[in-house]
This record gives sequence, C-alpha cells and structure tokens, in this order.
Amino acid sequence: MKIIFQRSCNLIFLGLTVLLFSHQLHAQQKISSWKAGVDKVEITPEGSIWMGGYAARKKPSEGVRHSVWAKALAIEDSNSKLAVIVTTDLLAFRKFLSDNIRDQLKEKYGLSWDQIILNSSHTHTGPETDYPRYEFQLSKEEYNKIKQFSFRVEREIVELVGNAIKALEPVTLSSDNGVTRFQVNRRNNKEAQLNAQTELKGPNDYAVPVIKVEDQKGNIKAILFGYACHPTVLSDYQLSGDYAGFAQIELEKLYPGSTALFFQGAGADQNPLPRRSVPLAQQYGKELAAAVERVINEDMNVLEGTLSTAYSEIDLTFAKDVPTKSELEDIISGVIPGYPDYLKEYAKIWIARLDKGEKIKDSYPYPVQAWKIGDQPLFALGGELLVGYSLELKKIFGPDIFVMGYSNDVMGYIPTKVVLAEGGYEANRSPLFTTQWAASIEDNILSEAVKLAESVGIKTVEYPLIAP
Repeated sequence: MKIIFQRSCNLIFLGLTVLLFSHQLHAQQKISSWKAGVDKVEITPEGSIWMGGYAARKKPSEGVRHSVWAKALAIEDSNSKLAVIVTTDLLAFRKFLSDNIRDQLKEKYGLSWDQIILNSSHTHTGPETDYPRYEFQLSKEEYNKIKQFSFRVEREIVELVGNAIKALEPVTLSSDNGVTRFQVNRRNNKEAQLNAQTELKGPNDYAVPVIKVEDQKGNIKAILFGYACHPTVLSDYQLSGDYAGFAQIELEKLYPGSTALFFQGAGADQNPLPRRSVPLAQQYGKELAAAVERVINEDMNVLEGTLSTAYSEIDLTFAKDVPTKSELEDIISGVIPGYPDYLKEYAKIWIARLDKGEKIKDSYPYPVQAWKIGDQPLFALGGELLVGYSLELKKIFGPDIFVMGYSNDVMGYIPTKVVLAEGGYEANRSPLFTTQWAASIEDNILSEAVKLAESVGIKTVEYPLIAP
C-alpha cells in the first residue's frame, strides 16, 4: 500500500508539474505572439513659427506652453507582419508630406502604405508644416521657417519609425473602449448659448479607444488612445498639443517609462466646450487620461492572432466643375463675393499652379485604411472626418471598433450626406474650395471601408445599432 501511495503521489506531482509547465508555456506563447517597439521625438521648433489652425492668425508663435512630439508604435505579429502608427502634435499631414514620409519608409524599411498610419492630433496650437499654402501670404522669412520645419518633421519621423522598429521586443497587446464626455457637437449647439441650454444635441461618439502594450515583465510600454474632438480649447500663441497634449503628459506621469500616443478620431464637428482657457485644456486632458486609466485598470481584451492590413485610395468628385483661371481672378478681386481673405490666398496659389502648366483635377484621391490587430478592428480615414462616419461604421461592424480620422492626408472636411444637405461650414470646405464634395461622398467612403474590412477579415454585426 505504501508503494502504491508513493506512486500515486508521484503521478499527481508529475501531473501538476506538466499542467504548470503547460500554463507557463501558454503564457509565454501569448506574450511572444506579438512584438512591439515604441519611440518618440520632440519636434518643438526653435524660436517662433507660424501655427497651424485658425485662419485669423496674424503673427507667429510667441512661446511654448509644453513640448510637442511625434511618436511611433511598431507592432509585429508571429508571422513577422509589421505595421506602424505615427501620432503627432500637428494640425495635419498634407498629402505632399505624408507621401514623402511613406515613400521613404517603404524604401528604408520595406513598409508598404497599408502598413503605415500617419495621424495628426489636429491641435490648433501646434507648428505649421503646410508651407505651400503660405506662398503669397507670408514674408519670405516666415515662409522659409515653415518649409524648413516641414523638412525636419519629415526627416525625424522617418528616423523615428526606424528606431521603433529597432526596439521591437515580445509584448502583450490588449484593447478596449472607455468613455468621456467633454465633446459637444458644434453644428447643433451654439457655443455662446451653452449656459442657457438644458440639453445638448447630437450626434456624438464619446468612445475612448485604448490599446495597452505590456512587456514580458508586465510593465506598460506604450498606451495608444484616441478621442473624437477638435483640439481647440486654446487659441493663443503658445505652442502646445492642447487637451490631447495634456492627456499624454498626464498618462506618462501615471505610468513612468511608458509612451502615450494620442490619435484623433472622427471629431471634425465636435468641439471641447466650454473652452478658451488653459485650466480647461488641463481639465479635459486629465478627464481623457482618467478615462484611459480606468480602461487600463479593468480587464481588457487580450489580442491574439495575426495582423492584417489594407489600404486604398478612391477618387472623390466634386459637386461642380473646377474653377477657371478667370473665376479665380474674380474671387481675388471680389467680383465673385463671399470669399474671405484666406480663401483668396488659396485662389492665388491655384492661379500660380495653372501658370506653371498644372491642371486643377476634378477628383481627389482619398485614403481609406483597415487593420485587424488580433480581434481588434481599426479604420483610418483621411481628412477632417465628421462623427457621422464613426457612427455609421459602428452600425456596420459593432461598437467596439476603433475609428481614426485625420490619417495619412488631411485635404478638407469630410461631411456626411446629412451635413451636405444641411450646408454650412463643414459642408463647404473641400480641397476645391469653390465647391462642395459630390453627394456620393459618404456612400463611396463607406463602401470602400466595407470592402477593405472584408479583405482583412473584419466581420459585420448581425444586428443594426440604434442611434441615440
């Protein structure tokens, strides 16, 4: 009996050992199924520079409220499929800058455009990079400052991505959505009358998408998070990332050694209200950081599996014919009324291009992108994306998807069919400033997003969501 008991104990011990080893092996496999690398570079200009956003600006920056950054997160699955997200405290990536960066990333690191997302936070107190638009507006000195800064950003982002790729190490990836509610639909609520309102009108998307990156020791290495709201709390001449910048600062304080990367969502018609004070920008930054912290402290969805990426550009057309040189001259002279000075400056740029033999195209190549990170769907769309696109995509693919706007190219506002019919500021601001987008814009974009989603394995939901 003693021998039988001894053998039974040995078998039990052996079984427990095998079970424990199997559990440890499974945990290691989960950790090693992904690799990630992260890096950041400060892009705060030296000295004053013209700032992006607010057409009424009359002078360059006068100081720095906090540093502005470009940050890169590289992820690689078990099949060595690589992808990179770059986030920045900038107003926008215009096509010329985005194309230059992506072309160099392909040449240097073998990354195709579907493997790259370039996102701008759209801060209105960040440095400007779109030097071509200021050719007739600024002095040669101020114009050259922007041009040289744009070259610097291009160069440093390419190097930044390389550093993130070099830093790849085994990690776990987790995702989830939080919530915070300081965004207000600016089309449906008048800012000056907010104090008298008892009810805010929509539509809105209050989601705070979060991806957490942990190393093998369980330390938080990176936090990728977003929100759909214009960074327009501040409007002074101090450089900063606005509320999004304060949120990143707060998270990096909460999680020492981590890098917090903010991406802008479909916030083109959403404003942080009330606004126009530094304490409010700090408050909203802390609110957003708190929403992220809550998600991180709860059970998140551990992402397993592979990475799939897809990208395309579709030709979006306009509601009217392209303007002639004569029409542009009439806009500048005031014969055709209704154009503010900054749009007259655009007219001068178009005339200069026509004089060089260029043509004004009657369509625009619009970027659409879809990623599937494990089981996490992510869509990245170009332009100043209105919140309606996020809501429609969530009706199709479910409430847990991530939607990024302001990605890869910001060429103008991207209105929904409803907004186009209503008219107003967001409806009238296309790259071809003399006319709206064609009425087919929303159908074309959503159709392409569905097509790309299918190609990477993102499934539609079985039931439609009911809009609030």
